[in-house]
Amino acid sequence: MNSKISDKDKKDWEKFLSRKENFVDKDEVLLKKKIAKFRQIDLHGYSLEEANTEIKKLIEHSYENGLNKLIVITGKGLHSDNEKNPFVSKELGILKYSVPEYIRNSPELMNLINEIKDASIEDGGSGAFYIYLKKKL
Repeated sequence: MNSKISDKDKKDWEKFLSRKENFVDKDEVLLKKKIAKFRQIDLHGYSLEEANTEIKKLIEHSYENGLNKLIVITGKGLHSDNEKNPFVSKELGILKYSVPEYIRNSPELMNLINEIKDASIEDGGSGAFYIYLKKKL
């Protein structure tokens, strides 16, 4: 490769740098496309009623504001007080199963949602799930 830069190339470069035009930064555009708009909520410590109320508000608010992904952390139920209640399974976490069920049983919320699926391990694994929202019309 030739390490010398010709005078013509230098002049062309100087001319390019002296322009007043604004060029689109393609790297910035790609970065914005890659960054998904998302929000996260951690429901540890919430009662079932509080969790359902908060998740309903979060879904509606996120839909209105154009977010497309929610990460809901429910926990696995390992530290809950299930063992004190004889009517609740000791093996199943209350929020882990009932919050997604609450959402699926609400036609109002499901109209705003494309998909509900289990979270990847880096986002909480079996103690979390994703909600993918539809685009606001």
